[in-house]
Amino acid sequence: MDDRTTDRASSCGARLRLGSLGGNRRVGGGVALREARIAIGTSRDLGFDPVEPESAPARTPETRRRRVLIVLIVITLVSIVGGWTAARFVRSPEERAAEAKAPARSVISATVDRRVLTDTVVLRGTVAAEHTVTVAPRVSTGAGKDGGGTTKPVVTGVRVRAGDVVEAGQVLLEVSGRPIFVLPGELPVYRDLRPGGEGRDVEQLQAALKGLGYGVGTDRAGTYGAGTRTAVAAFYRATGYEVPVTGEDDAIAAAEDRVTGAERALARARDGAGTGDGVEAGDVTSTGAASTAGESTSGESTSSGSTATSSAATARQVRYANEDLTRARTALAELRARSGAMVPAAEVVFLSRFPARVDTMRAVVGDEVEDRALTLSVGDPIVRGSLAPHEKNLVRPGLRVRILVESSGIEATGEVRSIADTPTAGSDEGPAQGVAATPAAGGGGYPVIVVPTAALDPELAGREVRLSIEATSSDGPVLVVPVSAVSAGADGRTMVTVLESSGARRRVEIRAGTSGDGYVEVAPMAGALSPGDRVVVGANRKVAAPVRAGAHP
Repeated sequence: MDDRTTDRASSCGARLRLGSLGGNRRVGGGVALREARIAIGTSRDLGFDPVEPESAPARTPETRRRRVLIVLIVITLVSIVGGWTAARFVRSPEERAAEAKAPARSVISATVDRRVLTDTVVLRGTVAAEHTVTVAPRVSTGAGKDGGGTTKPVVTGVRVRAGDVVEAGQVLLEVSGRPIFVLPGELPVYRDLRPGGEGRDVEQLQAALKGLGYGVGTDRAGTYGAGTRTAVAAFYRATGYEVPVTGEDDAIAAAEDRVTGAERALARARDGAGTGDGVEAGDVTSTGAASTAGESTSGESTSSGSTATSSAATARQVRYANEDLTRARTALAELRARSGAMVPAAEVVFLSRFPARVDTMRAVVGDEVEDRALTLSVGDPIVRGSLAPHEKNLVRPGLRVRILVESSGIEATGEVRSIADTPTAGSDEGPAQGVAATPAAGGGGYPVIVVPTAALDPELAGREVRLSIEATSSDGPVLVVPVSAVSAGADGRTMVTVLESSGARRRVEIRAGTSGDGYVEVAPMAGALSPGDRVVVGANRKVAAPVRAGAHP
């Protein structure tokens, strides 16, 4: 290796060493710098040109200010946290004593008012029809060829659905081929309405038929005569069903046979008397009498006396046959009057008002008839509620009522129609006319019925509502205060305490009057009391603010 190569290697080694020392100058500080200087001196002794190490960066004033600022911020944060901790957990003896004291008492007051005082009874109610009728079909026994005779009625047609409006004369169901229709009337049906019948139910049927345009002729009101029979037959034919009849055809045929027999007996009697069809029994009798009263005394033959006796017997036979024929004809006429078109009880439902509304429909074509095939709502909607025993004496018929449908916000007014005298635990069911009336009633109280001033929407049937009944009311505006503001002293005087704006209190003697809705009417006896004054109704304990050290409560 020549000298030049050796010099280069030594130079490289010195540079590497200086680089290493320069990289560690921040770690070693002054020691590293001294070692670097020694190395440079050695390099110079060996004849190399040393490489000067990098000088350390100078610290500027800006850097120093930044560091001072950071230190101040840290000190400030530590001070804040320490102060909060001390305030949170460190209490002075005064603070602890203040916190242990009972909270200060404050006065609760209310304003004296002048208004009409009312006492309101609030209860729940349910919108329902004035009457609910349940239709329970029965087997029709008076139908013609297309109905009757079955022991298990089967639904063969459904003419209405739930929610439908029903008019007078409309068919509701068809059971075993026979119709069930509705007619107007207050009296429930309880028997078949047949020709010859009499009564209020017959008069009701006649009025219903007239209302539908079917006159009853000259029949008297309440008598089912030929005119009513004709009207019933016309109504059934108009609805498309065979006319039901009483089913006494055999009896009528027998009566007709008896009339025929009586006519023949009379004819034979007349032939035997020799009078013919034109001679009456009275004539035969007179002839016989004349023959027996002859003036001849000279002696008639025995044959003449026998002829007279025979003529008298024949006359009696004619008379008897004539009487028999009269009775037979009368019986046939009466039987015919009781026969013909009829209205079976199973085929009609009388409703007090129209239009009616179908609430439920359970009948299905092909099924056997259920006891309650459908229900009808009759009349305008009303509201049924129940009064608690302590509320009954506060409410009377005629009081105003505010009705609120809470689910929709609908409001209406009404009045109390009736209050039951005895409490009930459930609803009653009325008598059946093929139907059963089922008025709803509140359970466990006294049922009350409220009639709206304006008719409610039938769609609200079944909805719950809130009823506010104005039970009592003052005659006009009066001074009122809360009941809790009135107190009675040991001397029996009734007082209220007025709270002045300054905080002072003064007692005013009053006379209490009508009370309602938590307020009572008052009249000052001694002292002034005016609307706007504030009266003490009680005291309230409120939490006082903690008293800090050095602070004054």
